Amino acid sequence: MFEYIIGKVTGIESSYIIIENNDIGYKVYTSSPYSFNINEIYKVYIYQHIREDENTLFGFKTIEDKNLFLKLIDVKGLGPKMALPMLATGSVDGIIDAIERENILYLKKFPKIGDKVARQIILDLKGKLVTKSENISSDINDELMDALLSLGYKNSDIKKVICKVDKNLTIENQIKEALKLLLK
Repeated sequence: MFEYIIGKVTGIESSYIIIENNDIGYKVYTSSPYSFNINEIYKVYIYQHIREDENTLFGFKTIEDKNLFLKLIDVKGLGPKMALPMLATGSVDGIIDAIERENILYLKKFPKIGDKVARQIILDLKGKLVTKSENISSDINDELMDALLSLGYKNSDIKKVICKVDKNLTIENQIKEALKLLLK
């Protein structure tokens, strides 16, 4: 299994790039091939999709894109070729926000995503995805999150206010500030 490939982009097509590493050219399907430049070196995060009749590489510029892609392809009825266009036309935070808010219309705007698949995405992924801003301060927020969960607040409500709490305060003052925000 590949984690990433560092190499020079030697070709760009409408749905994939060719990245050369150690005199081997890898055909890597990507959501935005034209965001790469020919003859420049990139670190491309890789997902290798193996089925009995295919062995395909999918590539991503950021680890966040790859992680969302991996979550999306775990959804029943959503394969790599349906998940990749979602990343091409939507941002990671936008897709996560749509899932958390159960915004079916936003999800249905992607190619080949109908009502049934959009509902399945929400059912399978709601509450399981973390945005970049939540991920950065996750270590600091763990204690605060546990305290608020023990007080009976919902995970989704806590996530909405936890990013607004001043991280420089003591844990007791963070809890007080979070409680004020939750009660609004």
